[in-house]
Amino acid sequence: MPDPVDALILDLLEWIGPRPRPYSEVIDGWRTSCPRLPVWEDANDRGLIAVRRDSNGRTLVAVTRSGEELLARHRPRR
Repeated sequence: MPDPVDALILDLLEWIGPRPRPYSEVIDGWRTSCPRLPVWEDANDRGLIAVRRDSNGRTLVAVTRSGEELLARHRPRR
């Protein structure tokens, strides 16, 4: 993954972690004002994260199976 955005996407996936996080927390932590580093947008477009509502109506962000597989390939847990 030579592209710097790819490394940041992996950072995002690790940061979200194995359990969904509130959407507002993720957006706050990963907002980007630089059009060259569209981490959030690229992760969404690649299907690496998913946004959904839980039974309480909260909007959550979770790493998808594809995102988990990408992390396992490029940053295996030790």
